[in-house]
Amino acid sequence: MYLNKAIIIGNLTRDPELKSLPSGLRVTSFSLATNSVWRDKDGNKKEDTQFHNIVVFGKQAETVAQYLRKGASALVEGRMQTRSWDANDGTKKYRTEVVADRVQFGPRTSGGGAPSAAPSTPAGDDQPAPPVDTIDYPEENINVDDIPF
Repeated sequence: MYLNKAIIIGNLTRDPELKSLPSGLRVTSFSLATNSVWRDKDGNKKEDTQFHNIVVFGKQAETVAQYLRKGASALVEGRMQTRSWDANDGTKKYRTEVVADRVQFGPRTSGGGAPSAAPSTPAGDDQPAPPVDTIDYPEENINVDDIPF
């Protein structure tokens, strides 16, 4: 049995680029950065960043290009693929990328890059926030022997 599956969660390093193939099929490419943090044998903190090229086809390519921007987080599921071509200088070039089957957007961010905790209110709106409904749980003692399983 063979398996070619990639699952990557990271942040976009550039805005997605939407293009059309001669067949009319839409394709979007972007890259994700992932970080690894660990401590070496001396206890010093080390960090490594990897950059992953992503390619998305079809309707999902249009959606990615419309909604994702540099810095946004995303989860990508797909397969690894390496392409090769002859460069103008006569050398052979290679590019390994993830051909995405599924792209799931991460949490939305407000201007500063941090996830927004609550919806913003229009400027000058001095209305108090609506009350939050709370659940009043009954206080009762539960005998463990009464549980049927």
